[in-house]
Amino acid sequence: MAEKNWQEGSMLPIAVQAVVCLTSAVAPSRAYADSLAAPSRLGDLDPNLIWEALIGGIVVCAFAVAIALWIHSALRRNRRAQLRRNAFISSAMNNLNQGVVMTDAQRRIIFCNDRYLEIYGLTRSDLWAGMTGYDILELRRKRGVLGVSDDDFYEKASSPNGLITELPDGRAILVKYFILPNGGSVATHLDVSEQRKLSRQLAATKQFLESVLDHVPACVAAKNIEDGCYIFANSAYERFWGLSRDFAVGRNARELFEPGSAASIEAADRAALASADGQYRNEFEVDRAGERRMVASIRIVVRNESNKPEFLLVVFEDITDRQSLSKELESTKKFLELVVDNIPVALIVEQVKDGRYLLANRSAETILNRRREEATGLTASDIFNAKEAKLIIARDEAAIKKRGMITEEHPISTKDGLRLFLTRRATVLNDAGEPQYLIKTHEDVTNRRQTESRMAHMAYHDGLTDLPNRAAFLQALNQMIEACEGTDEEFAVLCVDLDGLKEVNDVFGHALGDKLLVEVAQRLQDAARGGLVARLSGDEFGLIIDGKQPDAGLALAHQLGEVLAPEFHIDGRAVRAGITTGMSIFPHNGPDGAALLANAGAALFRAKQKSRSTISLYQPEMDQQIRDRRVLHQDLSMAIKNGELSLAFQPQGIARNSVAESEIIGFEALARWQHPVRGQVSPADFIPIAEESGLIVEMGEWILREACREAASWPKPLQVAVNLSPAQFMHGDVVRLVHSILIETGLAPGRLELEITEGVLIEDFDRGLALLRRLKALGVRISMDDFGSGYSSLSYLQAFPFDKIKIDRAFIINLGRNPQSAAIVRAVIDLGHGLEMSIIAEGVETIDQLAFLAREGCDGVQGYLLGKPLPIGQYAGFVGRVEAMELALKTG
Repeated sequence: MAEKNWQEGSMLPIAVQAVVCLTSAVAPSRAYADSLAAPSRLGDLDPNLIWEALIGGIVVCAFAVAIALWIHSALRRNRRAQLRRNAFISSAMNNLNQGVVMTDAQRRIIFCNDRYLEIYGLTRSDLWAGMTGYDILELRRKRGVLGVSDDDFYEKASSPNGLITELPDGRAILVKYFILPNGGSVATHLDVSEQRKLSRQLAATKQFLESVLDHVPACVAAKNIEDGCYIFANSAYERFWGLSRDFAVGRNARELFEPGSAASIEAADRAALASADGQYRNEFEVDRAGERRMVASIRIVVRNESNKPEFLLVVFEDITDRQSLSKELESTKKFLELVVDNIPVALIVEQVKDGRYLLANRSAETILNRRREEATGLTASDIFNAKEAKLIIARDEAAIKKRGMITEEHPISTKDGLRLFLTRRATVLNDAGEPQYLIKTHEDVTNRRQTESRMAHMAYHDGLTDLPNRAAFLQALNQMIEACEGTDEEFAVLCVDLDGLKEVNDVFGHALGDKLLVEVAQRLQDAARGGLVARLSGDEFGLIIDGKQPDAGLALAHQLGEVLAPEFHIDGRAVRAGITTGMSIFPHNGPDGAALLANAGAALFRAKQKSRSTISLYQPEMDQQIRDRRVLHQDLSMAIKNGELSLAFQPQGIARNSVAESEIIGFEALARWQHPVRGQVSPADFIPIAEESGLIVEMGEWILREACREAASWPKPLQVAVNLSPAQFMHGDVVRLVHSILIETGLAPGRLELEITEGVLIEDFDRGLALLRRLKALGVRISMDDFGSGYSSLSYLQAFPFDKIKIDRAFIINLGRNPQSAAIVRAVIDLGHGLEMSIIAEGVETIDQLAFLAREGCDGVQGYLLGKPLPIGQYAGFVGRVEAMELALKTG
């Protein structure tokens, strides 16, 4: 480029020289003519001479103009070539796989390629004219992608090895800094994440292989073929020879051992090199510290990629004490027998040709109903009754015929009664490929299936009252509709609200209120005379009554009021409770279960507006309630835009015996709505509306972003849990949303816990499962919320490795009073730990509940006992904002 610039600069002097030469050619003739004409007047000049002078001047001027145009064109061509060259260089630099930053002697940035901006998440708009290297380092520091001082950066980056920078997303960037002769600098930034990963993997593999060889009981060594020097020796080799590997490596046999042993070793080496297949086995004596030992060795010639011998691998063992080896084998046999005996499942080995039992462990004695020694040599017909033996032999023959694994569950009579066993049968073939042995394992799954049955029951029943829940009620309602369609049959749906429950809870506590609900449920069941009674929500029950309507429904409603009128005597206290009832009738008030239940709820709402303990039949004008919900929906839509929503945070702690010991490990973010007219709107009112209308997608995005932004500002790296609605999975790219919010807020993915319900998987199992796996790949934690409240939680746990299971409050409130509740909670904890998932219990409100969960190994707790959902400022000390807490104390 310097040569090109020089050429451009030299064109003008050349042109000037050309003009001067032309001028000098004409000037003498004019001077000569002037000298002749000096004595005379102008009129005496020769006309031809005058014309020649004019023509010569015109020619000179034209030539000068042509030269000037030629020079201008050449300069333009040169500038275009220079621009193309600069564009090519800039494009090439921008397409490098590493970032490049150049500065001039004043440390001003003169070039920064696109790869550099991409690596650190910057844009061209972040840069400005006159920006220096120090400015861009400060910009990166503010963005969280630089963790060293300027001096350390330049000092380490200019070193031969460069500077490795760890970015928050786990990437590793190698920075090298070079000073140019003109005082400027060039810095390269290369993403070496994969190289570092491969390097670590290679080092780990090498360390693993060396560790494996070190734990091999045989002596292993390797030596160079060229000079016979050892290059590796394992721990067994060191122990045998009494030499350290550091001493042995780099020396040959003659330098390490006495001459006789060295000669035997070298002879074996030569034999291995001369063998056709590159392997040689032999036994020979060596002298070990004056003691003669017999060793058995195998030598293998290892070749390189060119198939040339590179080094010799030697494996040998001391076979001097054959008797010792025999004892060790016997010990190993006893060890294996001990292991088989203590396997927690029954193991039986049967000979195929005659069906006789060859081996049975101690656990099998439960099935055989005798000692295992007594069962050896017997057949199934000798051990079991005729009916059971026939069934067992038939299943054995099916497994032998299949020549593979057969798994099934069936009952077996034991001394403890009839138990359910999971039996696996596997056929072992001999060398000829024919069945030789049948291996059978029997695992007692009676307790497990009972637990699963209880949990399946939990999916459709209320944990407190054991009544059917809302899902079961709707299912029964739809079945009733199917049975009545096409007939003149009618039935009524009753929504019954328990009056005064809130007052009981406020005065006597939730524990007594829960007992009241149990008593009310029992009286309702008794009055329903076998009809379906369900608990729909906290203080709301549902009933279905057939017969002539509305007479039968009204009669039952009045009867329910009468049976609940007498006082309830609970824990020595007399408690009264009334009911308010709403009723809808099929087929007049709705074509399906959801409509009937919704209209009965609307009637209940109208009854509660009138007064307590009243009965209301659904009327079409009650659709006003729906209009009210629409108004609330519109207000909610504006609330999201107007910033009326806020977040409250409820602490989550480690399960310990006391609140003081329960260390806070994170918070759950919960939405709150302060309506400008209605005031504080309950989440129970606006969350369902948001779910039904689809506003939950927009609201959920706001909640997730605000929760992540808040958590990222906490000095302590506590976890933050955010609920994701099934609607967020069905609409939009939830994975992209979470990823972008994490990048935007700078929150470490491992600190975010996303709580989902089984509704995410119900609509589209495969799609939901794929989204959950993509979310987990981001590094966030996935928790199953409200575990057990659905109908297929166990299958979901099997399909996806959740990080955490949250036990619903309904299963915690009865702890200490109901043995079944304790058994269910204990089973859930054991199930979660068996699947390597942590467990957290919601709704913990008493010390007894906390102590029970701590004893049973529950990992975490959440509830009013630890703290209510409050603005995060109320928990400033827990998140590490000591200054904020001190200021609050001073100003409070």
